[in-house]
Amino acid sequence: MCEVGEDYAGPAPGEPPSTPRPGREQKCVKCKEGPPVVVIRAGDAFCRDCFKALYVHKFRAMLGKNRLIFPGEKVLLAWSGGPSSSSMVWQVLEGLSQDSAKKLRFVPGVIFVDEGAACGQSPEDRAKTLAEVKLILQTVGFPWHVVALEEVFNLTPSVLRCSARESSGAKGAYKAAVDSFLQQQHNLGADSNISPAQGEEQLDLPQTQAPLGPAEFPTASQTEALSRLFDSAKTLTAKEELLQTLRTHLILHVARIHGYSKVMTGDSCTRLAIKLMTNLALGRGAFLAWDTGFSDERHGDVVIVRPMRDHTLKEVAFYNRLFAVPSVFTPAVDTKAPEKASIHRLMEAFILRLQTQFPSTVSTVYRTSEKLVKAPREGCAASLSGPHCLLCMCALDIDTNDSATAFGAQTSLRLSQTSQTEAGMAIPSCCTADKGQDQSCCRVACRREDPSASVSEQLCYGCRVTMKDLPSPDTLPPYILAEAQLRSQRAWVMQEIQEYLIEDSDNEADTVQS
Repeated sequence: MCEVGEDYAGPAPGEPPSTPRPGREQKCVKCKEGPPVVVIRAGDAFCRDCFKALYVHKFRAMLGKNRLIFPGEKVLLAWSGGPSSSSMVWQVLEGLSQDSAKKLRFVPGVIFVDEGAACGQSPEDRAKTLAEVKLILQTVGFPWHVVALEEVFNLTPSVLRCSARESSGAKGAYKAAVDSFLQQQHNLGADSNISPAQGEEQLDLPQTQAPLGPAEFPTASQTEALSRLFDSAKTLTAKEELLQTLRTHLILHVARIHGYSKVMTGDSCTRLAIKLMTNLALGRGAFLAWDTGFSDERHGDVVIVRPMRDHTLKEVAFYNRLFAVPSVFTPAVDTKAPEKASIHRLMEAFILRLQTQFPSTVSTVYRTSEKLVKAPREGCAASLSGPHCLLCMCALDIDTNDSATAFGAQTSLRLSQTSQTEAGMAIPSCCTADKGQDQSCCRVACRREDPSASVSEQLCYGCRVTMKDLPSPDTLPPYILAEAQLRSQRAWVMQEIQEYLIEDSDNEADTVQS
C-alpha cells in the first residue's frame, strides 16, 4: 500500500500541498457559465446551482436504484443532530415539497436519541440540547420522537428477536405499488378540493409529538444505572460499541411501536469507509456487507437503509454551509479523546490523514464495500430462525470446528476461567479443560446459573471481544440478561429431549420439499 513518506515528485516536505482555487476566469465544469463556489476534487469546480443538483441527484439515485422504499411506507429518520443526518432530513423535506420535480412518496418521521447520560453531560446541558433539538424538529414539521438512552432499561426481550419481514413479491411489485399509489392520489384529488399531497399528509401522518412532560423524562435510577454501565467499561472502544448497540435497539423498538418498516441513517461515504476498517479490526469482517451496505435486513421486519452513502463529509459540509441546513452539536463519548484512545479514533485519524495525501483513499475503500456479498459463512444459519448474536443480532459465526473464531472464543473462555481461579472462585471439576469437551456433565447447567457464561455463549466473535472489556454482565439492561437466560434454558431443554426426537430421513425430507 502507498506510504505517506514516499516521494511522488510533489512539493517539498516543508511546503504544504497546493490547493486548487477557482479563479475569476474559471467557470463551472457542468454548466460552463456560472462562477464556481465549491471545489469537490481537483479540477471539479461547481457553481451553487450545479452543486445542489449533483447533491440532490446522488440522494435520489441511491433511493431509486435500490427500490426498497415503497410509496406510502412509513420511514423513520434517525437524526443525531450532526451534519450528515441533518442533511438527510433536509433532503427528505425538500423531496416532499410541492416544488420538487420528482416527489418522494413515503411517510417520514424523525427520532432523536438523547445520549447525554452516557457522555457525562449535566442535566442543565441536556435540557439545553433538547430545547435546540425540539426547535429544529418543530421547524421541519415531521412527526418526531425524542427518547432518552435510559429507556433501554424499560425494553422487553422481544426487541432482540428477529421478526419475519413481509415479502415484497415479484420484480414488478415496486412499479405496481407506484401505479396504485398514484391512482389513489389522483382519485383523492378528484373527490375533494385538496391536493393529493395534502390528502396524504392528513391521512397518513400522525400529529407531531408534544413536548415531553416531567413524568416522561428518565428517572434518576435509570440515569445512574446507565452511567454505571458505561463507567464499568474498561476501554473507550467497548463504550462506543456498547453505545451503538443500545442506540440501535432503542430505535428498533420505537420503529416497531409506531409502525415504521424502514429506518434511515445518515452514514456518509467517509464514515462508512472508516467503519469498514474499524469493523475489520474488531473482528466483524463476516458482517461487513450488513454493517456498511445500503440496506441491513438482519432485524427482519425493520430494514435499515443508508441513502447518504454516496456523499463525502466534504460535500455534506459544503452543502450545509451553502444552504443553511440547521444542526445541533452534541458531545459524543469520544469527544476530546486522543487519537489512540480507541480503535474507532485510530482508524478515523488513519483514514483522514491518508485521504489528505491520497484523495482517492475514501472512495477506494468505499467501492470495496460495495462488492461485498451478504452470504453467511458455511455452517452458519442464514434464516431468521437460526441462532443470532444477542447484541448485534447477526448470525452467530462461532462454530465448533477448528477455525479462527472457535479458537478465539475458546481462548477467551480459558482466560475467564483462569481469572476465576486466581480470584478464588470454585470451578466444577467437570468444567475444567483436562476433562475434555465430549463428556456429558453439568456444563450446560453451570452456564444456566452463571449469567456471564449465558451471555457470552450467545454472542458473535466481535461482540465477545467487546464484552471482554466489560467486567460483569450484571450492569447490562435487564432485557439482554432475560433474553440470554431464556435462550440458555431453551438450549438446555432441547439438549435434554434431543434423544427422544424423531428426525426425518433424507428421502422423507425430499418428499416434503417436493
